[in-house]
Amino acid sequence: MSPAAIFDIHLALGYVPWLLCLGAYVLPRLNAMDHLEAQRAIATLHSFRFFGLVFLVPGVVDPNLPASFAAFAAYGDFATGVLAMLALLTVRIRPLFWLFVVAFNVVGTVDIIVDYHHGNQIGLTNLAGELGATYAIPIIYVPLLMITHALAFYLLLRWVRSASLVAPAEATRRS
Repeated sequence: MSPAAIFDIHLALGYVPWLLCLGAYVLPRLNAMDHLEAQRAIATLHSFRFFGLVFLVPGVVDPNLPASFAAFAAYGDFATGVLAMLALLTVRIRPLFWLFVVAFNVVGTVDIIVDYHHGNQIGLTNLAGELGATYAIPIIYVPLLMITHALAFYLLLRWVRSASLVAPAEATRRS
């Protein structure tokens, strides 16, 4: 089997164990939590995205890995991680917390989508060996991050919907 085929299989199957794990263990737990605590847990995971800067470390990735791919991936991850940390630091200031929760999820999702697109454009499948020690990031780490971004948006929308349904009912009772 070619390295490109192995990389493609890894990319596709990287989502399966995370979806199974999250469906069986994490989602039931997050659903049972207060909406703020659930978002806080997701932000904690994403606060480690500063690690993406490793794409810029010489010797960790092959020098032939396109610099434009490495730089965007590194700084997108870094920005997402900092925004997630800011969410965690502002948890007692609710409006700021929610602003940073939305921000790190939007920035993080866009980062991953653009990285996938850019990886397609440069033929990353054929350059997978040039990822060096970072090979595991798109295979193991990125699927978890993308799934938890989707989960964060789902939980946010569910919370907004329930809040908008409760508000008119409370207003009716007060009149």
